[in-house]
Amino acid sequence: MIIPIKVSQRSYTVPVVTVLIVAVNVVVFLYQFSMVDPRLLNRFMRLYSLRPAFLFSHPATLVTSMFLHSGWLHILGNMLFLWVFGNCVEDLLGHFKYLLFYLACGVVAGLTQVAFDPFSHIPMVGASGAIAGVMGAYLVKFPKSYVVMLVFVIFIFTFDLPAWLMLVYWFFLQLLGGFGSIAGSEYAQTGGVAFFAHVGGFVAGIVLMRLLGPRQRRWRADEYTW
Repeated sequence: MIIPIKVSQRSYTVPVVTVLIVAVNVVVFLYQFSMVDPRLLNRFMRLYSLRPAFLFSHPATLVTSMFLHSGWLHILGNMLFLWVFGNCVEDLLGHFKYLLFYLACGVVAGLTQVAFDPFSHIPMVGASGAIAGVMGAYLVKFPKSYVVMLVFVIFIFTFDLPAWLMLVYWFFLQLLGGFGSIAGSEYAQTGGVAFFAHVGGFVAGIVLMRLLGPRQRRWRADEYTW
């Protein structure tokens, strides 16, 4: 297992919105976890998850689905990626603009998945589409920074990876998974991963970051290295 745990780019402000998003996701997940009756949990998930076939009758699920998760590993992984890459993007955009950016990326991510699978009844949940947008924005603004990767194999160790390489490789995997799901390949049989939501969110993050622009330049060239 290889996961990102830190980036070299410095953040200059307290990531209020990122902390708030993490807190809301955790609270909602704990509420889900507290539902001991499976019928109540299933009803809750049907009401607030994004099901492409029912999007036009329940458009608000484009937003509510971003705050639902299917399990502990799902939410922990998403919140880790958000924390690693979100702080610098929030610092760059400012708190309010970052919140709008995050929600917009999540909506575009959901719409992208719906476009590729419009008649699906399978619930789509998770913040990964919106977080993919944050990662796309980070690629635009901090490509020369480094990401510290934590490796669990036989031993536990870390190594530094250029941010552009890690993010482009991640995006390539999502494209591969998305087109694999269309072709029905064995690669795509990973259990309900909304690959095209990740692709759509990532592209949305790149485009929106270029349109919105930073509130001011807060970094120097020498901050791209340790």
